[in-house]
Amino acid sequence: MQVEAFDFDLPDELIALRPASPRDAAKLLHVSSDGQLTDKIILDMTSYLSKGDVLVVNDTRVIPAKLTGTRLRESSDGSEQNQGAQIELNLIERQGSSIWKCLLKPAKKVKLGDVILFESKDGGAFPATVLAREQGEAIIDFNLSLDKMDALLGLIGSMPLPPYIAGKRTPDEKDNHDYQTLFAEHDGAVAAPTAGLHFTPHLQAELEAKGVEICRVTLHVGAGTFLPVKAENTDNHKMHAEWGEVKPEVADRLNNVKRGGHKICCVGTTSLRLLESATRDNGVIEPFADTTDIFIKPGYRFRAADMLLTNFHLPKSTLFMLVSAFSGLNTMKKAYDYAVQNKYRFYSYGDACLLELANKDN
Repeated sequence: MQVEAFDFDLPDELIALRPASPRDAAKLLHVSSDGQLTDKIILDMTSYLSKGDVLVVNDTRVIPAKLTGTRLRESSDGSEQNQGAQIELNLIERQGSSIWKCLLKPAKKVKLGDVILFESKDGGAFPATVLAREQGEAIIDFNLSLDKMDALLGLIGSMPLPPYIAGKRTPDEKDNHDYQTLFAEHDGAVAAPTAGLHFTPHLQAELEAKGVEICRVTLHVGAGTFLPVKAENTDNHKMHAEWGEVKPEVADRLNNVKRGGHKICCVGTTSLRLLESATRDNGVIEPFADTTDIFIKPGYRFRAADMLLTNFHLPKSTLFMLVSAFSGLNTMKKAYDYAVQNKYRFYSYGDACLLELANKDN
């Protein structure tokens, strides 16, 4: 399909810069299997679930992956000289205990062999060496053990808010809480699984009181989730890979839910992509611990998920392609147009929609 088919107009003022308070008071657009649209709030999602149904949530935890340092460069006499260039890094992929692929800004200020010095809040100084450079990316090595590297990120890193938020305001202490989900447990994501941001202890208690179970999977969300689709045709787009895990006991539980005729509702596109990666063509969910680069677009046959809770996504993004595969492109274009007209808030800190898997003829 042509990528242009997934474009839509979004007024800039509808991009949310802060989450709703409380989180479960955000607006919710319910999209039925036949494409009917209904205005709700997040707390209302309990009315669409029954005893025995299961929510699948992503329990990845966002690491403080945004760093700011000063470039050092060796002078002609062999001594290190501070050239004064401030460099902003966003860690995007771990390649060793303290070796990271990262995005650089400004990239043109950094070359192979440079040292970037990071200063911690307690006055420590930590150099990292540039091992490789390619366009706006680099491979850097902090030369630390795994434990020390993780501890260092807590001292020098900040929350890696997506560019459509960070470009409009400076991340602050409030984001350290706002950009983590209620389920965050396993460090590794460089972007939040944003549908999970809507959950509160109150909503969780309401669901459990109704007999709706919550199952946890882990997918460490990568920065590729924000990358634009540059190809003109979806067939030519290469998806980024992310590591995920569905534990054996979770796979068994979900298979029992399906056999019992109950619904599986994925909280977020990350949970859905992982679950679909772990499911065979016959619908059996298997344990999974690997990377996945599954690209879900219209024409995909869903094997595991019956419902999807997800935020509103960017135009021409792989995530909008995914929801269009789930509910139908025409239905999602209608839903997004409705959301714009009714002032729903978009993207990571925005409102959500609850999608039912489309009827075959929808």
